[in-house]
Amino acid sequence: MELINSFSMLYLIALFISLPLIMFLVSRNKSRSSIESLNFPPGRKGWPIIGETLDFLSMGRRGIPERFINDRMQEFASPVFKTSLFGETVVVICGPAGNKFLFSNEGTLVTPWLPDSCKKIMLFNPQASHNEDAKILRKLLQNFLKPEALFRYIGKMDYISKQHIKTHWDNKKEVLVSPLAKIYTFTVVCKSFLSIDDPVQVATLSAHFRVLLSGLVSIPIDLPGTTFNKAIKASNVIRKFILEMIQERKVAMEENKVSATQDILSHMLLTSDDNGKFMSEMEIVDKIIPMLVGAHDTTTAAITFVVKYLAELPHIYNAVRKESKKEGELLNSEDIQKMKYTWNVAREVMRLTPPAQGSFKEAISDFTYEGFSIPKGWKLYASAISTHKDAKHFPDPETFDPVRFEGSGPNPYTYIPFGGGPRMCPGIEYARLEILIFMHNVVTKFKWEKVFPDEKLCYDPMPMPSKGLPITLHPE
Repeated sequence: MELINSFSMLYLIALFISLPLIMFLVSRNKSRSSIESLNFPPGRKGWPIIGETLDFLSMGRRGIPERFINDRMQEFASPVFKTSLFGETVVVICGPAGNKFLFSNEGTLVTPWLPDSCKKIMLFNPQASHNEDAKILRKLLQNFLKPEALFRYIGKMDYISKQHIKTHWDNKKEVLVSPLAKIYTFTVVCKSFLSIDDPVQVATLSAHFRVLLSGLVSIPIDLPGTTFNKAIKASNVIRKFILEMIQERKVAMEENKVSATQDILSHMLLTSDDNGKFMSEMEIVDKIIPMLVGAHDTTTAAITFVVKYLAELPHIYNAVRKESKKEGELLNSEDIQKMKYTWNVAREVMRLTPPAQGSFKEAISDFTYEGFSIPKGWKLYASAISTHKDAKHFPDPETFDPVRFEGSGPNPYTYIPFGGGPRMCPGIEYARLEILIFMHNVVTKFKWEKVFPDEKLCYDPMPMPSKGLPITLHPE
């Protein structure tokens, strides 16, 4: 009897121990079966950890970022494919339907995403919600960057442009366009957004931003001497500078020494959220740094390539010159509105060489697109170049033709240098003014030609001529 009781006790103990294990195995098999039943996009993950990041960056630096996209679309016979970039599973969605889906569902199915390495460089608090930051910044900028609000900056931008050309272009036989374009755009953004007038301060801040930007596409190894480490140090210097500026501005506003609406910094200090809460000083710094990056780096690329194409295409240059107001006269809002062909030229430049190759998103819930399962947490990528150079949407896509933008222009979601849909970049009108004003001032002063006719293009991450675009100037 005791033996039977002992066996019964052992049986109960074994059952007690094994039951959770059985339940776990059943649950795991169900989960595995559920996962296996999902239809993930075709693709490959590349090397461990780094995935296909090196190939993605290499294609850009060779000036052919579309190859990374097109080769895989052809290999997998699908406009939707899976890869691994920056340590994340990324689904690349191509074509106007994909662009529309991603832009239209931002905030519901997807949200803007930055790699952790970029957050570490640009944000004081990398754990902060990039989505919430983007929402707050968009709300602030929409009021500040409305066309009617920006018109008061035309005179200021025109003056800065004329002074820039007088200082850096006049009486020069040859200039290097890319760094000069960066000086111009950074000067404009510092003056317009932060009311910084001191050229020494602007130059110093610009130098730190160059180091910061180089780190955004570097290998994220934070060791002394690495590009990533230098970028973090540059970010800290920039952060300290902006923080001191905020503190000085607060004092000046309290003493009524500055206008409450003079720039975006004052606007940020005076704007509260829906609950009446004002941003802290460090929260404002975290908004200003990515704003300064976006407001000058993309327009730098656009202006550089405007100069490139005008050098290569004399008939386009002549048409832009003909539309421009006489040299020496200050521009006004009516002049800007008349520069329709000039803006179409700039738009065609951004079609062929979009300032940003594309945009990353993160899935905030499970969803299905084109029959493919996209799990929550996966990243997505909308590629501008995949539609910009697609002959189905832009016939003879390698030909420079501003006429494409006349009338109703390209079909929706085929042309996306500024995003699309309800999430269109709020800075589009600011960029338009900055580019048009520069184009007016440079074509009324000079003709030019490229020093290296076959200079190559690279993306790192913005498109840039490999030698910085040296040109020979011929005063008009």
